Amino acid sequence: MAMLMQGALDRIRRSLKRRQLDAILVTQPENRRYLSGYTARDHSINESAGVLLIPCEGDPYLLTDSRFHLQAEDEAADFRIKLYPRGLFPLLRSLLRKQRIKRLAFESHYFLHSTSQTLTKLADSLKVELEPLTGFIEELRLQKNDAELALIERAVLLNEEVFQEIYKTLRPGQTEKEVAHALENCMRLKGAERPSFETIVAGGPNAALPHAVPSDRPLVAGETIVIDMGLVLDGYCSDMTRTVVLGPPDTKTIALFRLVRKAQLAGLNSLREGISGMVVDKIARNVIERAGLGERFGHGLGHGVGLNVHEGPSLNYRNRKPLAEGMVVTVEPGVYIPNWGGIRLENMAVVEKDGCRVLNRDTTFLDL
Repeated sequence: MAMLMQGALDRIRRSLKRRQLDAILVTQPENRRYLSGYTARDHSINESAGVLLIPCEGDPYLLTDSRFHLQAEDEAADFRIKLYPRGLFPLLRSLLRKQRIKRLAFESHYFLHSTSQTLTKLADSLKVELEPLTGFIEELRLQKNDAELALIERAVLLNEEVFQEIYKTLRPGQTEKEVAHALENCMRLKGAERPSFETIVAGGPNAALPHAVPSDRPLVAGETIVIDMGLVLDGYCSDMTRTVVLGPPDTKTIALFRLVRKAQLAGLNSLREGISGMVVDKIARNVIERAGLGERFGHGLGHGVGLNVHEGPSLNYRNRKPLAEGMVVTVEPGVYIPNWGGIRLENMAVVEKDGCRVLNRDTTFLDL
């Protein structure tokens, strides 16, 4: 991954120079990891494990405190490690002066208002002009290289392995919470860092809620059970949804399942370099709309996945930008019927020049 990081740093510096900026302050954790290899996690947006200061010229810096000193030196070998015993801003003041930085970019989408006020006061005192940027580094992360794709595929396959193991144990009477806990425990036992989001297990009427929270409701035979799960492996995320039924599904469930699967295949078959996320969404959505259930599919078709489980590009009505080779997206249509339940199917795919490559191999309940 060292070549990936160096290439990204070079692209950032070229872009900063085009904008006549002297440096950028990187605070978003996944961006920090992408550029430096430093894996420490923030506990919250106001408790940072460190920030990067990347000048156009000279060495980049990783600024952190003593808790992360050894980890930073081990993981961010290409960065100069600076500790801030009295907080970030006194150290930043010294470095901005030393580097003679006059125009400083910062990630405005990952900055508390109170922190940005402090940064503004510091900049004013040094006569440094601040330039807020949004999505600057995220744009670099949209297209994954071969090493990243391999990591993502490993995460996808481990996610499927976890699902298969727990799926075999599902029984009526288990609660949604029990199943969610079993899935997340299994992830960790098999080597995942953590879930990539809070696992969704929703049965019966709860399955009509796209982002249901697992409850104490027991699973019931014959009802749809939506399981939306993902894990993080070596920093990269997976995301998969399966809808299952304990016992034989009825004719309504089979018909709706086949409809959602048809929509998913339409979306996957349309994926290719050059098509927009809006068009892919529309192609899949048309399948459900023609069945008279368009109002029961309210969310976008999919989203990008990488170091974040939700990142660009989006497959929805707002994204008119063309997709590019190497982007990784989910394709996850659904139908949600109040007081009955829901069905959602989600696979991950890599955009290629003439189509896509589906990363999932699991076919549980996909062939109804």
